Amino acid sequence: MTPTVLHSAGAGFEAACHIPALPAGHRSRRLHGHSYFARVRGALPPAWAPFPGAEVSALRERLEAAVAPLDHSLLNDHLPNPTDENLARWLQRGLADVPGLGQVSVYSTPHTGVDLMPDGQAHVWRRYRFQSSHWLPHVPPGHQCGRLHGHGFEVIVHANQTLGAADDLAVDYDHLDALWAPLHFELNYRCLNELPGLDNPTSERIAAWLWARLKPVLPSLSWVTVFETGSSGANFNGHTHRIWKEFSLDSAVQLRQAPAGHPLGQVHGHTFTLRLHLQAPLDERLGWAVDYGDVKALFQPVFKRLDHHPLHQDPALSDTDCASLAAHALDAARAVLPACDRVDLFETRGSGAIATLGDTSELIPV
Repeated sequence: MTPTVLHSAGAGFEAACHIPALPAGHRSRRLHGHSYFARVRGALPPAWAPFPGAEVSALRERLEAAVAPLDHSLLNDHLPNPTDENLARWLQRGLADVPGLGQVSVYSTPHTGVDLMPDGQAHVWRRYRFQSSHWLPHVPPGHQCGRLHGHGFEVIVHANQTLGAADDLAVDYDHLDALWAPLHFELNYRCLNELPGLDNPTSERIAAWLWARLKPVLPSLSWVTVFETGSSGANFNGHTHRIWKEFSLDSAVQLRQAPAGHPLGQVHGHTFTLRLHLQAPLDERLGWAVDYGDVKALFQPVFKRLDHHPLHQDPALSDTDCASLAAHALDAARAVLPACDRVDLFETRGSGAIATLGDTSELIPV
């Protein structure tokens, strides 16, 4: 099965703003500033970039040019109410000439942002943390997760801002904070197994538990994402459980189709972030879709072949641009992990490629 490939680019900018549309006394009505980050992704046509493999750098240059007028500026000079959503829509209009443009995202902090989907739906999200212990009671004897241990969990709550407006419900960061506060009180500095409904607190079960409590008070809830560690987590949309496991690759590359003298044609390298996404039915007894430990162990031979190697010398690789590497990693992962249906590969923050066998309009931002 041939995957769909999306290219992605990210760019930061520093800017000041105030939001006059907010209620009187709201802190964001005052002049303040952020270190913003913008990210775009899309299915670029084959001939869009100067040469095959240059899509990421070309898209990043296009995005950097689009955000350049915003950098070190007062955003109100560009649009009257520069919320994250309005900034994403402003960028979407400015990038309308990019064929195949898909999701446009703006993050005003590392913990807050908006993902603007191709259909115009805007999903706001907010990241939260809680410190808790747990153990998994049904794992095989000797499994490390069967011992009482702990994590600094992170949760991202995603809500459809567009749906919220239609329902006359203010879905903004403060609203999400208010809804999260009682859940934080329940979860933080607790043993999760002692909470009703969390006798088997896997990441998947925690995500579903949070969904059941948030959805009645937040009808526009889109996804709940739970990070068990910084490199693994689960996502639940009310119907489907997905997990991911992240790896870091320090590898050398050289793009084979770059013209003579082009920097991408020289031997260079990146600390790549590679993320495997898997979807499988939940095992009712174990409480997970796939064991993170199994993902790591089964993918390890592929990881070892890619990490700390000159990838341009690997005959199994058609090229070493992000799209080629992501497609290769997806194919290799599926040979040992059939539930894997997506691979993200980023050479720098926000810039890389996604190879997926799923519906690209349904890609969950993580």
